[in-house]
Amino acid sequence: MSIFLAIALLQGVPMAVQSQDIIDPIDRVVSAGLMNKDASGNFNAEGLVSRADLAMILVKTFGLERRKTAQKPDRELPDVPKSYWAYSAIQTALKTGTMSGYRDGMFFPNQRVTRAEALAIFAQAYGVFQFPDPSISEILAKYPDAGEIPNWARKSIATALYEGFVNVDIVTNKINPLKPMTRGDIAYALSKYLERQVRPTSLPVRDEEPPNRGVGR
Repeated sequence: MSIFLAIALLQGVPMAVQSQDIIDPIDRVVSAGLMNKDASGNFNAEGLVSRADLAMILVKTFGLERRKTAQKPDRELPDVPKSYWAYSAIQTALKTGTMSGYRDGMFFPNQRVTRAEALAIFAQAYGVFQFPDPSISEILAKYPDAGEIPNWARKSIATALYEGFVNVDIVTNKINPLKPMTRGDIAYALSKYLERQVRPTSLPVRDEEPPNRGVGR
């Protein structure tokens, strides 16, 4: 009996530890101060994410203001005055190359982002892995709607998928890149990032500077 009890206890310990590690993504990111609930205590997981929201979240998450390029002079943005609530975060996102403006100098802070845009930008802040094209194709091949990903975002989204930041549809295994990014979607990505704070050293090499594609993202 004592032998069976010892075995049961040995088997039960890791199970108990694993159960304690299961944390709701929303609770995790709220506790970390990366996103907030409203005054009523609602997170509004189905709410859509704007470009300004995304800039603010990524600056908080990755400490973008500490990067060398964040010390560059501010850019002139006709639609983002200094009084705008996310002015500093937007400027930091632009100066670090995490996000880009549009050809006419506008940022469109209130514009909603698609999942492809948001996940690609998230990967830019994290650091895009320098996968060769065959590896990118191999990573994306398992998702039936990967063909909907814009060409400029393929490498970035391959990085996000590789790192487990994407909440893929559990039934269809689709990425849904053209659907709007929700607060729940970004909370999932943030939660997975927080879980990966201690990363193995064998990960692929990341790009130092994201390419300037001359279009908004």
